[in-house]
Amino acid sequence: MDATQLLKGVLDLAVLAVLREEDGYGYDIMRRLREAGLDEVGDASVYGTLRRLFAAGLLTTYVVPSESGPHRKYYSLNAAGRDQLTRSGKLWRSFATTMDTLLDDRGVTA
Repeated sequence: MDATQLLKGVLDLAVLAVLREEDGYGYDIMRRLREAGLDEVGDASVYGTLRRLFAAGLLTTYVVPSESGPHRKYYSLNAAGRDQLTRSGKLWRSFATTMDTLLDDRGVTA
């Protein structure tokens, strides 16, 4: 199974989860995703996801000046984004539990 295909299906949820605790700018969010173990995540995928989530009304943005380079656009969860994170998180946990059960019932080991 290709990990990049699985990642495409859960990248929105992963980005929302990363932003739950702390706002971030594109590269910072990508770094945090990779540190969490999503090594396959690509730059373009993260930036595209941020644009899509913002356009869907799930994120807000603000700009922070930087003394060492260009200004950084920070993303933060708004109320709609938190609601989506809760709904998607429940769906993911249900799906993961079902898959764990299917794999365990068939003797597949991790």
